Amino acid sequence: MKRLNNRNFIAVASILIALIFIAIVISLNVGSFKIGAVDIIKTLLGQGTKKHNIIIFDIRLPRIIIAILVAAALSISGAVLQGVTKNDLADPGMLGISSGAALAVVVYIYLMNGNVYDGVSSLTIFTLPIIAFIGAFIGALLIYIFAWKRGTNSNRLILMGIGINSVFSALLVIFQLRFTTQEFNRVMIWTLGSLWGTDWRYVIAAFPGILVASFIAYYKSRFLDVLNLGDEISIGLGVKLEKERRNLLFLSVLLSAIATSVSGTLAFLGLISPHIARNLVGAKHKIMIPISVMIGTFLLLVSDAISRNLIITGEMPVGIIISIIGVPYFVYLMIKQ
Repeated sequence: MKRLNNRNFIAVASILIALIFIAIVISLNVGSFKIGAVDIIKTLLGQGTKKHNIIIFDIRLPRIIIAILVAAALSISGAVLQGVTKNDLADPGMLGISSGAALAVVVYIYLMNGNVYDGVSSLTIFTLPIIAFIGAFIGALLIYIFAWKRGTNSNRLILMGIGINSVFSALLVIFQLRFTTQEFNRVMIWTLGSLWGTDWRYVIAAFPGILVASFIAYYKSRFLDVLNLGDEISIGLGVKLEKERRNLLFLSVLLSAIATSVSGTLAFLGLISPHIARNLVGAKHKIMIPISVMIGTFLLLVSDAISRNLIITGEMPVGIIISIIGVPYFVYLMIKQ
């Protein structure tokens, strides 16, 4: 059985890696200015024109890397959250974690720069993950406090999370009224999920935190397998249940916060990626989490490519494309449960 699972993992991973490679090539090619495959290769080898170098290295490549980092963070965050709550419907974008981070980021940028995109300083960009984590942590803490009743319960966590998410979303709308009409529209686009305007500063700001938190979450994924056996069995095996839940929730919040700080709120990506991975390779987190990351990466790269080409005069927030994919899947999960 173990050998069969390994073969299944290798087969699924190989297909996903090929799909991600194709999605990266398409992302480098499409946009308001299309670049052919030959020109892409020449540019990556250092033989491209000045215009191609600017488009690929300064605009599209950092955007692709941010998409990969965000997809990895949200996929792992969702997998951890679903494992802790033992509920396939858990997602950082639905439980007030991402909205708490988004609210903190928007308030911080307004206070530091007075707007959302124009003139955002490097200091602001590099401190965004910290501010986003503070907002996400406050959201998670409120959820945990209100859901606590002689221990935590997955249903209470989900319900309280939905309530906190509604409160933060309302506060975000109230704060947006302080902006001018143009800035309000920019904030609205960002909160719906957008990779527009990212550059290498965002990559440098997000990469270390996501890398470290991802490795720790993957290392601790063995506790998620134990938690799935039930509270009594977990305690019997010597697991400090509440401590491990808090540690895992902390990692989920951290990953979600860093992702939100550079991409806005991308709901459903952390929901559907782990669930699809679980159906493909099983529930063992050591195998499921890497597949979840690959699925999330492919979905976000494709969605971003679509969002950049669906509207002629601009680009649609990538979060809308993710939601178009995620909402039907969410309804399917609701009906299934």
